[in-house]
Amino acid sequence: MLNLEIITPERTVVKDEVDVVEATGAEGEFGIMPGHTQFLTTLRIGEIRYRKGSETTYIASSGGFAEVVDDKVTLLVDTAETSKEIDVERAKKAMERAETLLKTMAYDHAEYRMMEMALLRAIARIGVASKKI
Repeated sequence: MLNLEIITPERTVVKDEVDVVEATGAEGEFGIMPGHTQFLTTLRIGEIRYRKGSETTYIASSGGFAEVVDDKVTLLVDTAETSKEIDVERAKKAMERAETLLKTMAYDHAEYRMMEMALLRAIARIGVASKKI
């Protein structure tokens, strides 16, 4: 088993023993099972998944860091929301707002990257919310 902790600046979202953890790092998707080699990576905006027994839990995250040491997985993230916590209508409005603004901005506009990140967060939240059990 892996000892998983998912921590935001406001709270500990998960502290549990799990079988597998999957997330999106700087170089793409990765999975962690017991006995995994030690490593540290940044996390991209996206979905974090972990499985305990036959149940998979999905979390939308806005990025952060992942550390694996001796079967302990620590994810320090800016935000984390389980599928049950996500307001889908709010996420859809955020996605529409970001898409609209991105269409009107030049790529080199100062706020372009912020809107792009807002769009990615909204897409991740909608994707995770669609997996409510």
